[in-house]
Amino acid sequence: MLVLPLTLVNLLFGLSWSFQSSLDLANRRNPTFRITEKRPFSAPLFVTSLQSTSTKTRDPGLDLTSVISNPREVPGPTESIPSRAQQLRNLQSDGRYDVLVVGGGATGAGVALDAAARGLRVACIERGDFSSETSSRSTKLIWAGLKYMAAAIAALLSHKIFTHPVDTLQEFVEEMNMVLHCHEERRYMLERQPHLVYWLPILVPFDRWWVDPAPLGHPAFALFPLLAPLVFKFYDALSSFSCPPSYILSKEQALKVFPQLNGENLKYCSVFYEGYHNDARTNLAIAMSAAEQGADICNYVEMVDVIRDDRGKAAGVVAVDRMTGDSFQVHADKIVLAAGPFTEQLLGPSSACDERKTKLRVKAAWGTHIVVPGDVIPKHMGLLDYNTSDGRFLFVAPFQGHTLIGTTDKKGPAETRNRPPEEDIEWLLVEASKYLKRDLTRSVVTSAWRGWRPLVSTAAGEAAPEHVSRDHAISECEDSGVFIIAGGKWTTWREMAQDVTDRVVESRKAERLACRTRDLVLYGGGEGFSKSLAEDLRQAFGLDEAIALHLAGTYGVHAWDVCNLLDTTNNRKRLVEGFPYLQVEVVHACREYACTIEDILSRRTRLAFLNKDVSLSIVPLVADLMSKELGWSPQVQQQQMEAAFAYIGCYGGREPCPAGHDDEICEIA
Repeated sequence: MLVLPLTLVNLLFGLSWSFQSSLDLANRRNPTFRITEKRPFSAPLFVTSLQSTSTKTRDPGLDLTSVISNPREVPGPTESIPSRAQQLRNLQSDGRYDVLVVGGGATGAGVALDAAARGLRVACIERGDFSSETSSRSTKLIWAGLKYMAAAIAALLSHKIFTHPVDTLQEFVEEMNMVLHCHEERRYMLERQPHLVYWLPILVPFDRWWVDPAPLGHPAFALFPLLAPLVFKFYDALSSFSCPPSYILSKEQALKVFPQLNGENLKYCSVFYEGYHNDARTNLAIAMSAAEQGADICNYVEMVDVIRDDRGKAAGVVAVDRMTGDSFQVHADKIVLAAGPFTEQLLGPSSACDERKTKLRVKAAWGTHIVVPGDVIPKHMGLLDYNTSDGRFLFVAPFQGHTLIGTTDKKGPAETRNRPPEEDIEWLLVEASKYLKRDLTRSVVTSAWRGWRPLVSTAAGEAAPEHVSRDHAISECEDSGVFIIAGGKWTTWREMAQDVTDRVVESRKAERLACRTRDLVLYGGGEGFSKSLAEDLRQAFGLDEAIALHLAGTYGVHAWDVCNLLDTTNNRKRLVEGFPYLQVEVVHACREYACTIEDILSRRTRLAFLNKDVSLSIVPLVADLMSKELGWSPQVQQQQMEAAFAYIGCYGGREPCPAGHDDEICEIA
């Protein structure tokens, strides 16, 4: 009923080592795997051709993400979470799982959590680190879809309402349903997971009363500066006003709370709220929560082939532990493929699903983000440009003492390397400078990266990103019986997991098990977490305020476990001056399944995402700390360092690559 009023409102690398040594390094990381175990089966099984999944579509960037290191076993992060080594033993033991999830991003880990919480026996494998792809490269928003709401209304007010009224109304209803679900899931994250997500006020400046060209290409939105307060109140209403209320600021008020804003021609500002989080940490919390619920979940375990029964149905996979090179078989009644934008790379006649046997099509679009110094905007307020030069949204937001700017939206095949195109970096700098007093130059960029988002459709034809759904879709492959889940967004990870697990439970024709995740508090929250946690840590351990805030905001109640290591290791040193990260966090990260130096620098801390040069400078220190914890040999330690230098070299930094070399790795000094 609230919708009607709004319709009126409207990778050749430039590395320092030789080509041959690079080949040698890659060979060390990818030895021929060996089957270590066979299991009894109730039906004849066979392994499909290896070429389809291990050679034809394998991303060459994966060679930079792991080193055969044979790590020694370290304990899990808590008594209720097994060690990574124990998880591997569980995966290799006799028996059959109810569900095997391939993919450990937000969606895959979420499916593992949902299914395990229902009492199913669950396995989940991830070929890289948890969130190493899409889930750690977002704009960090848990947002309810303001842009999608506007796009739905624009479609409703277009000429298509007269030429194709039924299709237009159906599209509008579907889009608005997605927005409503986003509001519900955002509320779940903010209310149930306050240790991971917090409200961020976002300022929207208006320097004119009429916008030309109109946002989203619809003339009704030319009046958006006049209608914005009403639009944002409607947006608040969609979440039953569970969010902090939107409000307006005069020019004088806006410049007082946001002094970096360019006041020239400024009329007024609107402020609304969205959820904000450290995406990599949230993903890890989902994975650790799945382990707490009994799922056998492990990173750096890659599916290299599919096992089928005599009916041609998928009955398991051949998997490789990329830390040892050992291969083993994992068998399950049902397999869920949660590979995000990499989904179509894993489809084929001899793989998990023949793409001809599913109507689902998954395309990829990349978004580039850049990071600049933290003084560009206030510490606790973001900015939205609602109408960039190409008609899209651009967010500028504070993130861990820095300023995050993004994102672009361009179609292209997904890849592991995150090298951002130079033209994207320059475009973001120009667009972000429009509303700021300070013109952002290329030299202020401390880090930049590119991530791919999955876009789903049901047609085989090509489609531009704006014409492909960002809602999620689920398909069961006709030949293999594998379920594919793709699309969606960070906000709806729990809903996506519930939907696909419902399908899995239904397909098993067993007792229907109700979803339990809406009542679950993720790893790091619950009893012991409070707003005073940082102050409690500061007083108990004599910590600097910035460090205490970082630990509480990252680990929740498990910040106590990290701080206890200060005494047991007798090491209170920082990883690097100017950042709140402690060296003991590396030890704790190894217990949370970190396996590589890049895991530490990119996701357990976010240093590579914040400052490429500083991150590269402490690779040897992180290598020493991990080597002591995981028992690396000198050779492995050196290989780990080489891999970390190579992968982090893929990030953008202060110096652009030479013209015409955007897709190559810059020389490592």
